[in-house]
Amino acid sequence: MNKDLISSLRPALVMTLLFAVLLGIAYPLALTGVGQALFPAQANGSLVRDNGKVVGSTVVGQAFTSERYFNSRPSAAGDGYDGLASSGSNLGPTSQALADRVKGDVARLSETSPGEPVPSDLVTTSASGLDPHISPEAALFQVERVARVRGLDPAAVRGIVERSVEKPLLGFLGEPRVNLFELNRRLDAFGAKPAA
Repeated sequence: MNKDLISSLRPALVMTLLFAVLLGIAYPLALTGVGQALFPAQANGSLVRDNGKVVGSTVVGQAFTSERYFNSRPSAAGDGYDGLASSGSNLGPTSQALADRVKGDVARLSETSPGEPVPSDLVTTSASGLDPHISPEAALFQVERVARVRGLDPAAVRGIVERSVEKPLLGFLGEPRVNLFELNRRLDAFGAKPAA
């Protein structure tokens, strides 16, 4: 009976070990190698470098709060745009804390553009808390403030925004959007010196 048990367990143990090595080591290494060979920038996080120094990523949002820049949407990830704490706030539509925060954000943003409706993505968080995009409407809402603070022509700043709009994939998958990091880099490259 002991011999039968061992002969029955041997194939199960061999197959478990084989698939653990195959699917736990060989397959991930092969995919990593293919990713590094065919898509090295994307496989390494779509990092953006300035003079050899990493200054950000085009796929992970960052907090932009300076008046000189287009501001990002609120983030519930940790202390804001914390990649180690990616999450939403889990506050529902009946949450008083959420309602108070949104009212405060709307009031603050309304001061910069009186009479204009505040785009919803400037006062609501994304599900991951790391969304690098805002809507074209949210970017256009901020044009007057950014142009005034930087001493630029609003039409020129509006043109930078319009050239930064990414269309939906295949023309119908997703919504038009603006990558905030790339927009702010274009703004800096336009001629105004970035804040120190």
